[in-house]
Formats: sequence, structure tokens, C-alpha cells
Amino acid sequence: MSPEDILATAIERALEQPRRMPLVLGLCGAQGSGKSTVAAALAARFAHTVVLSLDDLYRTRRERAQLARDVHPLLATRGVPGTHDVALGLATFAQLDAGEAPPLPRFDKATDDRVDPARWAAAPGLPQLVIFEGWCVGARPQDAAALADPVNALERDEDPAGVWRRYANAALAGAYQRLFARIDLLALLRAPRWTQVLAWRLEQEKALRRSGAHGAGVMSDDEVRAFVRHYERLTRHILKTMPDYADLVLQLDDDRTCIAVRGG
Repeated sequence: MSPEDILATAIERALEQPRRMPLVLGLCGAQGSGKSTVAAALAARFAHTVVLSLDDLYRTRRERAQLARDVHPLLATRGVPGTHDVALGLATFAQLDAGEAPPLPRFDKATDDRVDPARWAAAPGLPQLVIFEGWCVGARPQDAAALADPVNALERDEDPAGVWRRYANAALAGAYQRLFARIDLLALLRAPRWTQVLAWRLEQEKALRRSGAHGAGVMSDDEVRAFVRHYERLTRHILKTMPDYADLVLQLDDDRTCIAVRGG
């Protein structure tokens, strides 16, 4: 079965139960694992569905520049917890839960900035299903001891004192857990290994370049390799720990084919 077929079966089962608020599927997967494709396929199968991406909650470039000045220079780069506007996500969920049709946030990766809110599309009224997808959706923080040693050259050279990674971990332990608490069903698209994540991310960026997109967020292959180092620590942590608590784990091979399922 395809990932969307497996998830559709779980969604159908969950929707059989009476609900006062929309069912929220949390869909976690490393960069390039196919989250957006799966989410779009599920939205096409279920009426009254909203897709909300964690990526669309990134703080503006100006806000991240301020964090870079106030806390650590690495926070200018979108990615780790602390670079999202969690309050915006909580407010959006509150409106959806109240049966309202809020404008859905959007972020433009090509320009590396939030889209003008005047251009956000409104959610459909009275959604039955919300698919909340993102690279660290549902993640839990690391133990403090795990933060001591750098996991790559970026952390070794640019965060030797651990300020950046401790800030991201504290953010994840705080407001992000309130956001993730709204998830009813957590599914993980589990990459086979960290090195495959880089290969997938390079594929994504090549496709973006071929599309003719341009702007501050469009990267060369070398820039992609540097960029994904920001995600490496938490991605490795998710691949190791989330299978123990996710409701569904879909194990992917290098071609993103689901080769095993746990839970559900």
C-alpha cells in the first residue's frame, strides 16, 4: 500500500468516532520524504480538509534577523525550533477548532520570507480533518546531556558553546509542545538514514531551480549541504526516538516507498 492509502485507512477509522473539533493528523518526515505530496493526496480524498504546514509558520526574515542579533547568528536561518511563529499556529488551530475559516499562513522559500497576509487563502469552513505536516511535527526535546557534543561541523565551528542548540531545544520543550498537543494522530514517514535526507533535499532544490524560481532562498548544491546541517541534530533524534511514541510509523526506502508499517 502507498503511504496515503495506509494513512487514509487510519483517518477513516478515527473519523468514525463523534468529534466536536476537527481530527488533526500530525505528519512528520525529514526534508524530502514526501510529506507535502502525501498531504495533498489525502486532502484530495477527504472532503472538508485543511492542510497546514509547519514550514508556513516560519518567522519573517526580519524577525529571524533580530533573533540572530539577540541570541545567536545561526537563528537567521529558518529551520530549528525557535524560528517558527508558534503563536500564529496556536491561533490558527483555535480558529479552526471554533469552526471558523481563518486565513492560512504561507511562507515563500524562494524569497525566504513570509507571504503577505493579504494573499493568504482562507481555510474551508467547518473542516473535518486538519493535516499538520512538517519536518519536526510532534518532536520531543533532547536530554540536556545530549546537547554537549556537536553533531557536525556547523555545530563545532559556529556553535561551540552550544547556545544555538540549547535555545532550539528549550523552544521545542516549551511552546512547540503546546502546539503538538493538538495532534490526535501522529504519523512518521521514517527515512532510511540521515544521509538519504541530504540526497532527497538536493533533489528538491534542483526541482525548485528548474521551475525558474529565484530569490534569496534558492540554493546551490553546496548551499543545500550547508543548509541541512541546521536540521541534522533534530532529524537524527526524531529518526531514533519518534518510532517509540508515534501512532503510525511508515518506514521508507531510498525511493520513498513504504516497506513496513508499525502501529495503526
